[in-house]
Amino acid sequence: MRLAAGLLIFAVLTGPGMTVLPDEILDDPALEARARTISKDLRCLVCQNQSIDDSDAGLARDLRLIVRERLLAGDTDEQAKDHIVARYGEFVLLTPTFNAATFLLWTGPIIILLVGIVAAVASFRRHGRRAPDGDSGPPRKRQCLPPGRNDGGSKKRDSPS
Repeated sequence: MRLAAGLLIFAVLTGPGMTVLPDEILDDPALEARARTISKDLRCLVCQNQSIDDSDAGLARDLRLIVRERLLAGDTDEQAKDHIVARYGEFVLLTPTFNAATFLLWTGPIIILLVGIVAAVASFRRHGRRAPDGDSGPPRKRQCLPPGRNDGGSKKRDSPS
């Protein structure tokens, strides 16, 4: 029980901190909510697997501030996001758009899955055929014979020569 309590305290104390700092938060709750929504869709270029909303990196903070500046300047959500994409490239989007450049990114897993299914079916068809010579039944259990017996009952006798 002590171990569980200790692990719980450790998890709470070492868990993710407050990533959006108080000095970043906008006074208008509606603008702040829009900024948080946009920030959750943008990738931290340092962490690469977190949104800028979840990241503690300095660059993520800078990107959050740019988003908030754009919203204060009157940009729509798409305009603010497009500004960041124009500056840092489409890699900054956690969910890339579907276009010619990202076609393989979106269709690649499906293509690989289909190729795997076709290969598996072909392999099962090739190796699933019966063996020649009529030996297609289930494997037979081997019978252990006592020493000196080789055919189920008749003893092998040496003939005097």
